[in-house]
Amino acid sequence: MVKKLEINPAAKALIFDLDGTLADTMPVHFWAYKNILVDYGIDFTPELFAAMAGVPAVQTIQLLNEKFGTRMNPEKIGHLKEAEYEKNMHKMKPIQPVVDLAKQYYGKLPMAVGTGGYKRLAWKTMEIIGLDKYFEILVPSEDVKHPKPHPETFLKCAELLGVQPGVCQVFEDGELGIQAANAAGMMSTLVTDFYEVTIGEEI
Repeated sequence: MVKKLEINPAAKALIFDLDGTLADTMPVHFWAYKNILVDYGIDFTPELFAAMAGVPAVQTIQLLNEKFGTRMNPEKIGHLKEAEYEKNMHKMKPIQPVVDLAKQYYGKLPMAVGTGGYKRLAWKTMEIIGLDKYFEILVPSEDVKHPKPHPETFLKCAELLGVQPGVCQVFEDGELGIQAANAAGMMSTLVTDFYEVTIGEEI
């Protein structure tokens, strides 16, 4: 039996991660990396992907260079990966329990999205899953100096929402995101307990 996703009674604002939290984009991201990295002799596995969940593309390529001793240009390969991802974005699906919660609290509590993704693609994702009308505040990777697990993304969300970090509840699918929420002094909820994750299957 799947547990029910709930709001903490102390929460006065809600902050959502996007990829893997509101939108089931993880299989699309995984195959984008896998298809690009095969040219560099890297067998990109679901386990490797899971270990880097929530890390922006450029930093992911830097980490892979360190791990495999490759010399990929992080900016160039990061953008190639994002282009590959964009080609298949239409295949993503909403993560229903989390999307339903966002819709339920729309207009009742202030809400924002804090993502490690690029702004343009993040808004496109929101549009595909039908949530672009529900959120006005989105903090993407371009708007912060320090990505998750640094708390800057979520602290910026709280600032734009006009609420104290301590009364924000963050919904995340990645361990780095949970660390970021905790470092920001916020309440955190790991959403992967509420839906099935399928990364390696063909999209």
